[in-house]
Amino acid sequence: MNLIDWADPALTLKEQAELLSLNRTGLYYKPRPISQDELNVRRRIDEIFTESPFFGSRRITAVLRREGTLINRKAVQRFMGEMGLEAICPKPNLSRPGEGAAHKVYPYLLRGLKLQGPNHVHGTDITYIRLRRGWLYLVAVLDWYSRYIVSWELSDTLQLDFVLAAVGRGFEQSRPQILNSDQGSHFTSLRYIELLEAAQVRVSMDGRGRAFDNIFTERLWRSIKYECVYLNEFESPKEARQIIGEYIKFYNEKRPHQSLDYRTPAEVHFEKVATSTIE
Repeated sequence: MNLIDWADPALTLKEQAELLSLNRTGLYYKPRPISQDELNVRRRIDEIFTESPFFGSRRITAVLRREGTLINRKAVQRFMGEMGLEAICPKPNLSRPGEGAAHKVYPYLLRGLKLQGPNHVHGTDITYIRLRRGWLYLVAVLDWYSRYIVSWELSDTLQLDFVLAAVGRGFEQSRPQILNSDQGSHFTSLRYIELLEAAQVRVSMDGRGRAFDNIFTERLWRSIKYECVYLNEFESPKEARQIIGEYIKFYNEKRPHQSLDYRTPAEVHFEKVATSTIE
C-alpha cells in the first residue's frame, strides 16, 4: 500500500503516519509483496476462526482443503501466527507471556464476582482486521457491566504502544477497579503493568487454556467482524479507522443488546441498573 508521500514537504513523516493511523516505525520496513492468493487465504482463515474460535491449525487446514485450497498445515500455522490467531479463542499472538522476572502473571480475579456497575470491571484484547490489500490489528477496552466500548485503537503492527495508548485513553474517560486480559506478552509487559499500577487498577488475567474468561470481549469481536468488517472492503487504514469508528459509535449508542434488556451500552454505562454475576 503506497499511502505515504515521502517527498511531501508540507507534512512530516510522523504527521502523515498519524493521519493514516499507522505506526511510524513500520514505515521503514519494506516487506515482500503479498499476493492476492495469500490475502484470500488469510481472509478465509479469519472467517473460519471467527465462526469457530476453537479450531486450531489442523482443522482450519482441513476446512481449506475441503473447499479446494491446496495448502499444508505449516503454511496455515505461519499465517495464523502472523495474524495473531490461536485456538481456543481468537487471541492475537499473545499466548506466550514475556520471559524474565518483570513479566509476572496475575491471577484471574473475576470468577463468581458480582458486577456492581459501570467501571467495576473492564476487559481488553486484540483482534485481526483485514484490509483489501493487507491487515491491521484492533485493540479495545470494554466495560463488562454495560458492554460499552470505552476506548479502542488500530495499528499496522503488534507493537506494544497502541495497546498502551488505548488503555491510557480509557483511563482518562473512566477508570475501572479491575482490568482483565489474557496472559500474552502485551499484557504481561512491565510497561503495561506499570500503567495499571500507577492508575491503581487491579490486574486480572485469564486462566491459561480457558475459552470464556474474557467472553464479553470475544463476543464483541464477533459483532465487529460480522456487522462491520465482513460487510466492507477497507482500501486503507484511514478508511478502516473511519468505518470501524462509526460502527463503534453505533454499537455504543444505537445498537440494543438482548443481554441489556434491549438497552444500548451507553444507556447502561451512564445509568446504573441491576447487579449481574460472572459465571
